[in-house]
Amino acid sequence: MSPEGTMSAPAVTVEGLGKLYRLDHQARQHDSFRSALTAMALSPLRRLRKLRGTDETMEEFWALKDVSFEVKRGEVVGIIGRNGAGKSTLLKILSRIVEPTEGRAVMRGRVASLLEVGTGFHPELSGRENIFLNGSILGMRRREIEAKFDEIVAFAEVEKFLDTPVKRYSSGMYVRLAFAVAAHLEPEILIVDEVLAVGDTEFQKKCIGKMKDIADSGSRTVVFVSHNMGAVRALCSSCVYLVRGAVAGQGDVDTIINQYLKPVGDAKHESVVSRHGIELYEAGLYPGPNEPAVPVVYFLQPCEIRIRIGAKQGFAMAALVVHVFDELGTHVSSLNSTEEGVEAFTMGPEQTFTYPISKMSLMPGRYTVSILVHRPHDSTKYLEADNFFDFEVLPALVPGGMQPYSKNHGVARFVDGCSVA
Repeated sequence: MSPEGTMSAPAVTVEGLGKLYRLDHQARQHDSFRSALTAMALSPLRRLRKLRGTDETMEEFWALKDVSFEVKRGEVVGIIGRNGAGKSTLLKILSRIVEPTEGRAVMRGRVASLLEVGTGFHPELSGRENIFLNGSILGMRRREIEAKFDEIVAFAEVEKFLDTPVKRYSSGMYVRLAFAVAAHLEPEILIVDEVLAVGDTEFQKKCIGKMKDIADSGSRTVVFVSHNMGAVRALCSSCVYLVRGAVAGQGDVDTIINQYLKPVGDAKHESVVSRHGIELYEAGLYPGPNEPAVPVVYFLQPCEIRIRIGAKQGFAMAALVVHVFDELGTHVSSLNSTEEGVEAFTMGPEQTFTYPISKMSLMPGRYTVSILVHRPHDSTKYLEADNFFDFEVLPALVPGGMQPYSKNHGVARFVDGCSVA
């Protein structure tokens, strides 16, 4: 291809990309010596079945299927979708970490990837050595790296620890240095996966600012995965929306984000069982009073649960209950309107109930919400809406923390700090 042809070609071309995983439902820890021996005896036969494709314990799972899109040179494209949509698999294929099962991904230019904390770092090497190592991997000469060195260190704020092995870094220091290296060493294609969810608020602002500079320069191509729709709107010129491994939409940022943020309860209205003409019109999690429903919020982010409901002929002595379950079906909380300050009421044709949440204290993970209407001291459920909508809480740092809260911290954070006297 001529130089002109190379320059005019897209920076990223994805054609019919697919990734198949085979899940082994019998892969487990053995709880006895006898079961371990049995597994060893059967393993040659099972391996033969896997090769022949006849092992009934194996399930095929397409993480990506027939994904196609292009990214122009100098364009910043956002990849959005819920957990399990295939975003991380796509970025691993683009970064040459994972091979596709079918299709192809063509990257035209030097690629730097920031897929998780410390990607590409050698834990035994110091911060200084890792800066030069990463630059070398990108094909940069030593003097090019030296020209950017002070800028990288200042951005990452790790001057005191430059000669310390990075295995001793906190996750916050790790991600600051990793982002600084990827953003300042000027690869032609930069791949970033949700790095802004890690690190303190001030660092997130610095990241957004640096990403904005890159986006505005038009000199580098960026593929950016994030659940932060504000960041996607600010940085990206187009979006690709993935749902269960397939492209559900691509194009204009606002159009695709609105598709992604479509109220999450719409697809589940068929699960409603109603008596006495009660209708549940919509319900969801909202970031604010005048905002649309969203599928995701950050840990400690203010938000509210809002429910629009009504009874055509009126319904006296009603109480509204919201049940919240985690992804394993464990009941984590209930919100009863009579216990939250609303006395038993007569339901009109349409009413909106709002449960404000000053800080989303549920730990990162996926949650499902069921809604019911009953009367105090009456066991009859006059409306049942099981699993009416779901939402996801994303990791974020508690102010002053060194690493994001996670499921390892329990179910919820129920205090607002700590003091000592």
